[in-house]
Order: sequence, then structure tokens, then C-alpha cells
Amino acid sequence: MYTPRAFAEDRLPVLHEAIRRHPFGTLVTAGEGGIEASHVPFVLAPDEGPYGTLYCHVARGNDHVTRHVGEALSIFAGPHAYISPNGYPGKAEHHREVPTWNYIAVHVYGRPETFTEPTLLRALLDRLTAQSEKDAAQPLPWQVGDAPAEYLTAMYRGIVGIRIAIDRIEGKWKLGQNRTDADRIGAATLLAERTGDDEQAIAAAMLAARNV
Repeated sequence: MYTPRAFAEDRLPVLHEAIRRHPFGTLVTAGEGGIEASHVPFVLAPDEGPYGTLYCHVARGNDHVTRHVGEALSIFAGPHAYISPNGYPGKAEHHREVPTWNYIAVHVYGRPETFTEPTLLRALLDRLTAQSEKDAAQPLPWQVGDAPAEYLTAMYRGIVGIRIAIDRIEGKWKLGQNRTDADRIGAATLLAERTGDDEQAIAAAMLAARNV
């Protein structure tokens, strides 16, 4: 990922928190059949290995992981928003401004391993369900054990678990840190007038950022 130093985020706790807040990612692998991608929810085990470990699962018929070897890329896209030049003070003076797009993204690299043991799949599903039900703010969270045992046994046969020990992780927080405080604050203030969740999140992140 092309990341100018002004936008680089390398603090592991910050990167882990971004994954936790945006766990629905894209798993990308490559092999003789070309490049393939799956869009799946991930669970992060932050204390497994020096950079943490990712877990997810795919349908057994989705065999791109088993057919491909080597390093895989998992992409986590955070909030993003269009930045209008109208927020820059210089726009009214000299008009030498253009739009841009601000965003937060994390790229994770590692070699995937697959597993199909029912006990391991159940542990993964328990963690994924607990994470997802919490994020969905359910007053009475659904649990895997709510489903009949024979039904779960059949479901296990239809999925493959994936474990990715993180070898490398990089983050890009493109929030206007390369511009003046006046430009960054002006653009964030204009953006904050929009009502979308992404726009509000990026505006807040821009106001909290420091230019370099």
C-alpha cells in the first residue's frame, strides 16, 4: 500500500482497534488460477504471535485458499469520505485547490492455514458470534448453542476455518496531515455538516489528527 510518511500509522494497538471496529474484511490470495478474493468477517486474536492472528471461515466450496499458496492479504477498510476544496481557506483566494478522498485502511499479510476440526470450528464460531452480536447491540445475544446440535454438525461440514498468523501489518490514516492546520480544520468542519456516519467519523479523525 502506497503510504506517504504523513499518513502512516504503525502503532499496533491502533491498528488492532481499527480491525476490531471494522471486522468485515477482504481476503485476497493469488496462485496459478490468478487473484481471488472473499469478503468475510474476521476475528482478531491480538495476543497470538508478535502481531496477532486473524481467524475467519469460508464455504467449503470456496476453495481459493486451498488452491493458492504463499502470502495472503487481508484488507480492512475503515471510514472514508470525499473532501471538497470548499473547506480550504485558499480556495476563496486563489482557487488552486482540488478534491481528495480521506480514509482509514489496514493491510494485513500472512500465510493462511485451513482447519476443519469441529471443535476448532465451534470455537471460531463462538468468538465470531459473540463479537458480532455485541456489535449489533442485541439485548439477548444469539449463541451458537441456541441451534440444535445435529444442525450444527451439518453446518460444520459445509465450512473451512482459516487461521492467518500476522507476519506484517500496515495502516494508512489519510486525514489531511500533510496540509496546514487551517486547511485540515476547515475541510473537517465542512465535512462535519454532512450526516453520514463515515463523514462524521472522518471529520472527527481529521480534527484529532496533527499535521506533519
